[in-house]
Amino acid sequence: MLRRLALTATASVAALSAAPTATAADTDPLPLPLPSLFTAPDQLTITVQGAGGDTDGTYELKCGPAGGTHPNPAGACGRLEQRAAEGRDPLAPRQQGAMCTMQYGGPATAHVTGVWHGRPVDATYSRSDGCEVARWDAIVPVLPAVRA
Repeated sequence: MLRRLALTATASVAALSAAPTATAADTDPLPLPLPSLFTAPDQLTITVQGAGGDTDGTYELKCGPAGGTHPNPAGACGRLEQRAAEGRDPLAPRQQGAMCTMQYGGPATAHVTGVWHGRPVDATYSRSDGCEVARWDAIVPVLPAVRA
């Protein structure tokens, strides 16, 4: 009986020592955030009208990595991420019942559609009062800088 136990222990030690060991590459933590196969990529279509100059038009903005036909994709994606890191939804509609100054910021309008951070976006921007001007200015360079 003792002999059988010794043989079993010896065989177990031999088998374990012959098994491949984990290397540092096998045990490193996975990079975060993990990409999801089920999340749509960040992609926005931005249409600007009435801003003047060569800023009017329709642009594609892709983030992660930054690209598309937007004039400054890296800056635009960076601004969206910065606002999100501040705990703000950069593409959220104006708060209902907000007290806004009667300040006209010009005739510029913009429409943003697509997907950002896995959720659909359908946002409209104008410069019709102080709240809308501030909302527009908060995401420049996603939208062009406009002077009234």
